[in-house]
Amino acid sequence: MPRDLPLGNGSLLVAFDRTYTLRDLYYPHVGQENHLGGHKCRVGVWCDGQMAWIHHDGWERQLGYRENTLETAVWLRHPALDLTLLCSDVVDLREPALLRRFTLCDDRREGARRELRLFLAHNFYLYGTEIGDTALYHPDARALIHYKGHRYVLAFMRREGGSGPDRFAVGAKHSVQGEGTFRDAEDGELSGNRIAQGAVDSVSGVDLELAPGERASVEAWLAAGLSLDEVLDRHRRIEEGAWATMRRRTRNFWQTWVAKDDTLFAGLAPEIVAEHRRSLLVMRTQIDDGGGIVAANDSDITSAFRDTYSYVWPRDGALISYALDLAGYHQLALRFFRFCSRSLTRDGWLAHKYNPDGSTASSWLPFYAAGERKLPIQEDETALVLWALWQHLFLSRNLEALAELYGSLVRPAAEFLLRYRDESTGLPLASWDLWEERYGVHAWTIAAVYAGLRAASHMAHAFGDESEHYLEAAERMRAAALEALWDDESGRFARTIAPRGDGTFERDRTLDCSVYGIVRFGLVEPDDPRAKATLDATFDGLSLATPIGGIARYAGDTYHRRSPNADAPGNPWFICSLWRAQWELLRARDQRHMDLAAQILAWVVEHATRSGILAEQLDPESGEPLSVSPLTWSHAEFATTVITYLDRRSTLTRCELCERPTYMREQQLIQHLHASSLGGEHRISTEQP
Repeated sequence: MPRDLPLGNGSLLVAFDRTYTLRDLYYPHVGQENHLGGHKCRVGVWCDGQMAWIHHDGWERQLGYRENTLETAVWLRHPALDLTLLCSDVVDLREPALLRRFTLCDDRREGARRELRLFLAHNFYLYGTEIGDTALYHPDARALIHYKGHRYVLAFMRREGGSGPDRFAVGAKHSVQGEGTFRDAEDGELSGNRIAQGAVDSVSGVDLELAPGERASVEAWLAAGLSLDEVLDRHRRIEEGAWATMRRRTRNFWQTWVAKDDTLFAGLAPEIVAEHRRSLLVMRTQIDDGGGIVAANDSDITSAFRDTYSYVWPRDGALISYALDLAGYHQLALRFFRFCSRSLTRDGWLAHKYNPDGSTASSWLPFYAAGERKLPIQEDETALVLWALWQHLFLSRNLEALAELYGSLVRPAAEFLLRYRDESTGLPLASWDLWEERYGVHAWTIAAVYAGLRAASHMAHAFGDESEHYLEAAERMRAAALEALWDDESGRFARTIAPRGDGTFERDRTLDCSVYGIVRFGLVEPDDPRAKATLDATFDGLSLATPIGGIARYAGDTYHRRSPNADAPGNPWFICSLWRAQWELLRARDQRHMDLAAQILAWVVEHATRSGILAEQLDPESGEPLSVSPLTWSHAEFATTVITYLDRRSTLTRCELCERPTYMREQQLIQHLHASSLGGEHRISTEQP
């Protein structure tokens, strides 16, 4: 089930599903140590002798955020009980604490006062397992505390103006006695049991009385920490008056953070602007304070693969950091490059993926296959980090970052890209493709390595180091690639090539959106007729003819495939659809291309969740989110496309819709920042930044 409401501050990340049920809680790293693991933390209202858990049928729901904030705004109504529940949540800006407010509204027009009880049930799996947990009631704090090892979570609730819960219980879950202590609440009562160990859960409740038309509020919080003293101290600060201050400062900070650049969004619909800002906020929730940019934190994916997306893919991180730099969040991008610098192997390559703490993550890429030793890498991941770092330096003008990272990241990674080439052709040696499915020499990877070598040349030049050998290798690679990738029979560039041994290549002609990389990273100019033939055929051939629309990854994609319909070559992906928009912008010389890009942005908004979350894929028939949701990369591509749209619009205006392709005019406009890097990185002069 999609995670419609993520909230986080870089050390604590929580995520609610579309029923407004808390399902994931990561601490102390974003994406690592999920202390819920997808299990439900229930909210329930006991009224008129029955319990209504909010994840059950019977509730009408509207889930969203307060505008331009990371504060939820949730409306729940139970028509049969004549009740409305208004909810808001924030994760504090500084401290690992989830602050919650529930307002119960009695929707009756007449009748006597009635008793209601709000229950919160917490079902933690500390360190990701239920073995060896303890849950207890702490009398001084009047709170429930779960702990194991160095992980503590304190749960507290009170009616507004009150001093604590009216009832509580802790107990065993998944035992012969029953499913869990939450069942104890379903008659409106709780046992008051004070401690349990092993596989445990807890419930607390607050009693309320409401007359028709009245409302009452309940305050609650979860405080995380590494010791009992830490969570108790945090709890006391919140209880003694910090609760309102923390909520206010967090709300105000995010409103300022997301609108800090006063971007002029002329020409874009308000809903696209709102989604752009929501994308920036969602991206921020998925970034660990240590610099790791996590791909996705939707734990439901574990049910299918027994693994998660809660990892740092260097490729995803590079493209996301680029979006952050375009939007002006340079410090977040710099943290990512420092993360990569710490993670780089002694041989200069980056692994398949990493845990948020920097350790090497699980992988399915082998060291040995087809009878020979192979590097278990996607070479584009190393190359794109160099490309993205150059964009960071170019956009931020932070030359001190180059001085910091040149010796530990730039030079060793660039030397690896030089070594990992075929001596006879100058092309990259084989590695895994960006979809992690095929081993070979791929158009996307060649373009990424080309861009990475050129970026290394620029950075070496700026650092005063030898740079020409990187540039020469890149240009040799470009010349070889254009010949090897071009397929006369299909009239377009192939997605993958394999040398036959006689100087010719076997070409994979499968339509694949990843071929867009040849233009995005500057291997081919946007006005090259071969680029137009390739990308028009690719995007047209991968467009879904179902009512949902969108662009599939590649022809015959079976990953999470839902429809055998011939109108759907695969599921629609947000990133691929946005690449189509970026292609229109890169070649834009008139308003027609701008309008096509704007239509795709509007399509993305239409198929986001009500709260603005973008999944990885969509069901081609129903439009429901598939795979993980949110996918950080989807939000990054949306932000990149919006900023590129605004830049192109400005460029076209200055050129008065001239006939010449705008990227050529940009050379006379001092390489306009945003457009020069997307699709034209190789045109940046070595004097910059």
